[in-house]
Amino acid sequence: MIPLAYPILLSALLFTVGVVGVMLRRNAIMMFMCVELMLNAANILFVAFARNFGQLDGQVFVFFVITVAAAEVAVGLALIVAIFRTRGSIEVDDLRDLQG
Repeated sequence: MIPLAYPILLSALLFTVGVVGVMLRRNAIMMFMCVELMLNAANILFVAFARNFGQLDGQVFVFFVITVAAAEVAVGLALIVAIFRTRGSIEVDDLRDLQG
């Protein structure tokens, strides 16, 4: 059996990479992928704790998170494509003039 510390460490590492990617990248697609990486890091923790405590609650929650993430990807990519078609760029710095 894998010790609980290993998935926690993996999840922390993936979440840190995701946060750094969101903070440093200016491309909307890369930022979007980093947010998905953070969601998957949380999913790893849910599954690890569910396995460690012998409960199925964490795995059921992961199923719902993945479902919501799939819907988020569909809507998010549609918005990114629409912005690219009108602006010609998906750089976040170029979108600042969309503020109200």
